[in-house]
Amino acid sequence: MALNVQRVAVVATGVIGASWAAYFLARGLDVDATDPSPGAEQRLRDAVQGHWSVLTQQGLAVGASMQRLCFHVQMESALERADFVQESGPERLDFKIELFRRMDAAAPAHAILASSSSGLSVTAMQSACGLPERVVLGHPFNPPHMIPLVEVGGGQRTSPQAIADAMDFYAAIGKRPIYVKREIKGHIANRLQAALWREAFHLVSEGVASVTDIDTAIAHGPGLRWALMGPFMNLHLSGGDGGIAHVLDHLGGPIEDWWRDLGAPSMSADLQRQVVDGVARELGQRSTDDLVRARDALLIDLLRAKQASSALE
Repeated sequence: MALNVQRVAVVATGVIGASWAAYFLARGLDVDATDPSPGAEQRLRDAVQGHWSVLTQQGLAVGASMQRLCFHVQMESALERADFVQESGPERLDFKIELFRRMDAAAPAHAILASSSSGLSVTAMQSACGLPERVVLGHPFNPPHMIPLVEVGGGQRTSPQAIADAMDFYAAIGKRPIYVKREIKGHIANRLQAALWREAFHLVSEGVASVTDIDTAIAHGPGLRWALMGPFMNLHLSGGDGGIAHVLDHLGGPIEDWWRDLGAPSMSADLQRQVVDGVARELGQRSTDDLVRARDALLIDLLRAKQASSALE
């Protein structure tokens, strides 16, 4: 790893930022965090404490400690010793441009400035920076303290070295970084999710299936395979000895016909009501906290199983 990261600054400590902070601490790093919201420090420390049990079950790095977290009221003081900066502020371009200008002025010249943005342009975010070449995308998947995926990309003025350094850093702390080769709205994983959401909402709006049945279809059908391998590898296995070439040769036409028949729903008030009501029925008496605990417990087991097997890597 060309960039030696010992200290990470976490800028904005909402749900995503707090999750990042907990993960960095669990990887044995020093974390300087900052957020201007009233009560932010206590909320952050409570969140890190709440995540620590899950992180302990996943395995802590040597030297990992919640005591290595330092909160700063002033952002500039949080960045002055940073080797890497993870920003998770509001998803507003005007806000990000000014924030990155300030971060660029405050952070040491060697530090990478990474944004957790789920869809904004790095080119725009780096536009007011004196050292725009070090600004990168570092988009996690929620919750960052558990999900390994990080999407890494750059803007028009980002250097290849900054991309390489960010990829190496995330990999070194146990993440699975992928390279977004060019800027596009929503990056990669969110676009794939959006494609599925689009058809899910369409099927509800057309009365084809209930919210519960759609969730069941994914969670107890292809979602089980997708948790192990991606869409292309799953298609490959569907072809037997002939692999994906056989699938595309025999099913390429029908798949293309399904594509043409996919829906393009509008997020109308009526459709929103149908989905909200459907989720309420599916939840029943369970609380969101109950679901999170159950999800996290299963996710830990799944991650352990995947880490123990190299066959599907």
